[in-house]
Amino acid sequence: MALDRWLALIILGICCVYGYTAWFLMDGSLAPFMRRNPVWPSTFPKILSIVCGLTALWVLVFQHAPPGEKAGEVDYRRLLEYKLQQAGGLIALMVGYALTLRPLGFLLSTALFLAIGAVTLGERKYHILVPVALLASGLTWYLVAEVLGVYLRPLPILF
Repeated sequence: MALDRWLALIILGICCVYGYTAWFLMDGSLAPFMRRNPVWPSTFPKILSIVCGLTALWVLVFQHAPPGEKAGEVDYRRLLEYKLQQAGGLIALMVGYALTLRPLGFLLSTALFLAIGAVTLGERKYHILVPVALLASGLTWYLVAEVLGVYLRPLPILF
C-alpha cells in the first residue's frame, strides 16, 4: 500500500478517536446554561472530525495508482534525494514560532513565521510575500481577539 494511503489510514484512526471525544465526552461536562446555546464548544471538533474523516476515507478508498505504476511509493534507497532540509527547516520554524509567540507577540511572530516559511518553501516574490504575511497575521489576530474574544498579545512584551 502506498504511503499516502497508510497516512490516510492513520489520520482516519485519529479522526475516529477525535470524533468520539467530540461527540460523546465533551458535551457531558457543559454547564446547564450552555446546553441551550445553538453552538457548543464541541461543534467545531464535530465538524472537523467528520470532514477530516471523510477526506481520509476518500483517499483510502479511491486513490489508486494506475495499473503497472507505483505512484506514491517512497523509495527508501533514494531517501537523501528528497527535500529533507526543507521539511526539517519547517519543523524547526514551527518550534521557533511556538517559542517566540509570547515574547514577540502574535502579530510579529506570525508574520515572521509565514514569511520565513514561504521563503523556505521557495517563494521569492518578496513584494507580494511580506504584505500577504502581514495582512494574514493581522486579519487572524483581529478575528481571534476581537470577534471571538480570545485575548492574544498582539505586540512584544515591551509594548
